[in-house]
Amino acid sequence: MFFAVYLPVTLLVVLFFACLPGLRQYLRRWQLSQKFQGPPPWPILGNAYLFFGCRPEDVFNIIKSIMIKYGDTIKFWFGLEFTLYMANTKDLEAILGTTNWLVKSYEYRFLDNWLCEGLLLSKPTKWFKRRKILTPAFHFKILEQFIESFDKNSRVLVTNMNEAAQHDGMLNMGQWTNLTTLDIICESAMGVSVNAQTNADSEYVRAVKTIAMVLHKRMFDIIYRFNLTYRLTKLAREEKKALAVLHGFTEKVIIQRREELLKAQQQTEDQSTNADADVGSKRKMAFLDILLQSEIDGKPLSNLDIREEVDTFMFEGHDTTSSAITFCFYNLALNPECQRKCFEEVIQVLGKDKSKPVTFEDLNNLHYVELCIKETLRLFPSVPLLGRKITEECEINGKIIPAGTNIGISPLQLGRMEELFPEPNVFKPERFEAGFSSEKVSPYAYIPFSAGPRNCIGQKFAMLEIKTVLANVLRHYEVDYAGNKDEEPLLIAELILRTKDPLMFKIKPRVY
Repeated sequence: MFFAVYLPVTLLVVLFFACLPGLRQYLRRWQLSQKFQGPPPWPILGNAYLFFGCRPEDVFNIIKSIMIKYGDTIKFWFGLEFTLYMANTKDLEAILGTTNWLVKSYEYRFLDNWLCEGLLLSKPTKWFKRRKILTPAFHFKILEQFIESFDKNSRVLVTNMNEAAQHDGMLNMGQWTNLTTLDIICESAMGVSVNAQTNADSEYVRAVKTIAMVLHKRMFDIIYRFNLTYRLTKLAREEKKALAVLHGFTEKVIIQRREELLKAQQQTEDQSTNADADVGSKRKMAFLDILLQSEIDGKPLSNLDIREEVDTFMFEGHDTTSSAITFCFYNLALNPECQRKCFEEVIQVLGKDKSKPVTFEDLNNLHYVELCIKETLRLFPSVPLLGRKITEECEINGKIIPAGTNIGISPLQLGRMEELFPEPNVFKPERFEAGFSSEKVSPYAYIPFSAGPRNCIGQKFAMLEIKTVLANVLRHYEVDYAGNKDEEPLLIAELILRTKDPLMFKIKPRVY
C-alpha cells in the first residue's frame, strides 16, 4: 500500500527536478524575449500560425512584411524554440565575425542523416580540426587541377542544351545545370564520374533527387518537421533507401582509394604512378586524398570521418552552384547589354576558337563575368538563410540574448535592402567594380558565402566553376528568358534558393 501511494508521487518529483533546468532556461528566454519586437505568439504554437496554409513561395514576403512593421530585429516563437531574425549588419558582424557562435541553428538538423558531423554541421571543437586539414584542398594550385573537369562537363552541358532546345524550342536551365554540377562535384570530391548528364536516371542521381525532395518537405510540412512523427512516414523510408545508395557509393570509393594508396606506398615510384593511373583517367582526387592522408590528434581519419566530409562537399558543391548558374543566366537574359559585355569579354580572353579549352588564367581574366556573378548572388544568393545558435546568454550591441536562441540571417533580405544597396532590385554588376568600402557598406551586408571564420570554404572553387560554365555556354549561345520578363519569379525559401516554377530559356547559336 505504501509503495502504491508514494511511488507515483516520487516519480513525479524526480521528473519535475529533471525538467527543472530546462524549465528555468525556457522561462529566462521568455523573460528576455519581451525586450524584442515581433508578432504576438499563440500559446504552445508560438508564431507558427503565421505560416499556416501559406505556400513556400510566400515565406520571404511574410518575413519581409513583419520586418517592415517591427524593424531589423524581430522575434519568433515556434513552440518552445525562440528565434531572432536579424538584419542589422553590426549585429551580424558580432555573431558571424567571431568564433563565439559557431554552432548551427535548429533548421540544419534535417541534414543530419546525410552529412552527420561533416564540416557544415559539426560542433566547434570538431569543426576547428576539420577546417584546418581541409583548407589546403582549396589552395589555388589544387583548384587549378579541376578546371579540366569544369571545362569538360560544361561542354557536355552545351551539347545537351542544343539537343533539348531542338526538341521543344525551350529548355529548363536548372535541370541541366543541376546535372552538370553533380558531375563536376563527384569528380572533384571523389575522383569518379556518375555521368549524370548522360544518364540522368541512374540510381545515384535518383537518390540525390530524393534527398532534395526530403529536405523540401521536412522544412514546410509540420508532419515531417519532428523526428518522432517523421520516422513513421513513407518519406522517412524513402530517405533511408536514398541514403543507403549515397553513403554506399561514397564508402566504396573511399575503401578503393585507401587500398590503392596503401599499395602505392609499397611500390617503386614508377609503379606508384601506374597504380594511380589505374584509378581512372586523369582522376582529380585532391579532396579525398587530403582526407585519407590527414591525421587529427595523431590518428588517421576513419572511413566514417572521411565520408562525412566527402558527402558535405557533395551537398554544398552541387545544388548551391547549380542555383547560382541558373540565376546568372536569368539575369543575363533579362539584361542583354550585360550579356553582350560578358560575351565580348569571353571572346577577348578565350578567342574565337570555340574548341579552345578554358584555363585557370583565362578564368581569372574574366573580370566583368565575375561582377555579374557577384551581382546575381546579391539578388539570388544560393543559400537564402543562414542560422546560428546562441549557446550561452550574451550581450550583443546592447541586446541581451538568452541561451538557446536561434539566430536567423537572410543574405536574400540583406541584398534587397535599399539602405545597403541603392536600387536594390536593379541588376547593376558595376556596383561591385570597386569592391566594398568599409566606410560605405559593411562587409556583412553581402554574405552569399556567409562570413567570418565559418564562411564557405569552397567559394573560390564555386566561382571558378560558375565562370567556366558561363564562358562555355555564352561562347556558343545567346540566351533569352522565355518567361514573364516583367515579373520576378516566385522564390522558394529552402536551404537552397530555387523558384516555384522552372526557369525556361530559349537559346540561339552564335555565329562568328
